[in-house]
Order: sequence, then structure tokens, then C-alpha cells
Amino acid sequence: MELVVGRVVKSHGIKGEVVVEVRTDEPDERFAVGAVLRGRKPREQKLHNYTVEAAREHSGRLLLRLNGVTDRTGSDALRGVLFVIDSEDLAPSDDPDEFYDHELEGLPVRIVAGRPDGGTEIGTVREVLHTAAGELLSIRPADDASREILIPFVTEIVPTVSVADGVIEIDPPDGLLDPDFGEPPTKAKKQQEMKLRRATEENE
Repeated sequence: MELVVGRVVKSHGIKGEVVVEVRTDEPDERFAVGAVLRGRKPREQKLHNYTVEAAREHSGRLLLRLNGVTDRTGSDALRGVLFVIDSEDLAPSDDPDEFYDHELEGLPVRIVAGRPDGGTEIGTVREVLHTAAGELLSIRPADDASREILIPFVTEIVPTVSVADGVIEIDPPDGLLDPDFGEPPTKAKKQQEMKLRRATEENE
């Protein structure tokens, strides 16, 4: 099974660097200098190998310079490239509280028991977002698959994750799931860091 660990968003500067949207909780390992990345260009099936020559963080974003890409023209040509790995290459985790993104994707999300709305299923996990402020669960609402709910992936808000039972339970603070919280995906992702900080502060 192929798993996406990153996506080239755009060029940065004129010396061949690219901005990468990280989709793994192990970016230091996946995108280390010398690492060989397997990437697929948009609308292509063929995989290409890209060797990381330099990696750095800038304004909360990962910047990479790849072998053979030395100017803006070369980096622009990489826009949209998806970096992938094979799930069989992942080492099993010995930490019961550590999960790979693909293990969570598709799991139903419900309100934790003990609340008036306990047991209510709000949707399923669309993807795990890795941001500068922390990790977020992107939830596809059960009543409107075109929208998105963002849940800070912290213990105070997500107390139970059971891959074996196939369920995630959340204990959201007031306002996190109100009708205005679910936004179209593009707009929601632009606001994700602000909402993460707000929800996390309410639980400190």
C-alpha cells in the first residue's frame, strides 16, 4: 500500500528550493539530507527518485533542495509532486500511543461517553494534518462530506484512539463542533493553526 508522506506545494526563491507540505510525523527521518525520495508528478503513474541535498525549516514550513534542481524553472516543474513510501517498509511501533497516518484514515469519530451527546458519531478521519502548531485530524462530517472539521490531535481532546476496535473518541471543548466550525476544506486549512491554538489553550 502506497502512503503519501509529502507534497511539493511551490517553489521558494530562485535557487531550486521547494516548499513541502509534510504528511508524516517523522519529517526529520523521511526528508533527511541524503534520503532518496520516491515521487510521482501530477497525472503520471511513473515514480521518480529524488535525493535530498538540503533541508531546512523556514517560517514553519519545510524547504528542500533536491539533486539536479538548481533553479526556479526546475523547482516549478516539481509543483504537485507527491512523495510516497510503501506501508510494508514501515517499522512496527512499540509505543501504544503512536500511530501511522494510514491507520487512522477512515476511522469513525464519535463523542466520548459520559456527555449528553456521548456516542454521537460526527464523521470519519479524512487525513492527519502535520502543521507547525501541531497535528490535526481532518474529519469528514457524517452529514456533509463536502465539508471539513479540524480536531487538534491532543490527549485532552482525543482521549481514545483504538485501531483494533476501529474507533476514535473525542471530548471537544464548547464551540469546536458548532455549525460554523465545519468549513470547506481549502478555507479550513488556512485557519487550522489558529483553531488549533485556540482549542489547545482552552484545555490547558
